[in-house]
Amino acid sequence: MRYSIGDLARRTGLTIKAVRFYSDRGLVPPSGRNAAGHRQYDDAALARLGLVRTLRELGFGLAAIRRIVDGEATVADVAATHAKALEAEIRVLRLRHAVLTAVAGRGSTTEETTRMHELARLSAAERRRLVGDFLAEALGDRPELAGVARTLTPELPEDPSPGQLDAWIELAGLTRDGEFRAVLRRLVEQHEGGLRRDLAAQVRDAVTPALAAGVDPASPEAAAIVERLGRDRGELRTWLGLVRDPRRERYLELLAVVNGWAAPESLAPTLDWLTAATAA
Repeated sequence: MRYSIGDLARRTGLTIKAVRFYSDRGLVPPSGRNAAGHRQYDDAALARLGLVRTLRELGFGLAAIRRIVDGEATVADVAATHAKALEAEIRVLRLRHAVLTAVAGRGSTTEETTRMHELARLSAAERRRLVGDFLAEALGDRPELAGVARTLTPELPEDPSPGQLDAWIELAGLTRDGEFRAVLRRLVEQHEGGLRRDLAAQVRDAVTPALAAGVDPASPEAAAIVERLGRDRGELRTWLGLVRDPRRERYLELLAVVNGWAAPESLAPTLDWLTAATAA
């Protein structure tokens, strides 16, 4: 059967201009010409044009389409390569979306926007180096804290969700906060000075029931709870001043999002109650 350019356009849903473009590029060559010199196409050209249209709608470039229709490559091979390229493009778009969402939500300045974009673009090795430097400065080179360092290390997945990207950007910003690093260093120094690492767990176990029962932190009952902790009140107040830094808890919240963990339990109410009790 013979078809004109207009026939091909009607049968494929393409415009006459598009059909002529593909024909001029040699992707759908005519099988001959009629008496008036107009191009004519056969059933093979119609099928070829349908394939070209499908591949274009899937995002294939003209060079790749030519290789397929000319039999130089299979659709499967080219599709695999194209899929990988799309994956990379999708990751870039997700990154941009996360940065733009963060910028819009925080009302960021030009400098903050640039910094967030740089943090989001870091490679896996660069992320590990950034976090490693942060933990090394905050915790020091102490073998006994190696396990703590591992639990504080974010591991952004290869294909993170927008929420994980946003959490990483904020968390990475915290790792660059010199004051926050100093707070963690002082907590480590207190640990080495006699305040055992399990103090947070002891406080949770002792204070949570009192908090749930509505015990007044200024009451004798609260004073007895503080005494049972067996710590000097001055030391406790110093520790509380550090551990109540909102950046510490925020880091743990963001860490859970990045690593896909369950949200951590907030110690803020417990620490607030103990702070009032030690001050009474």
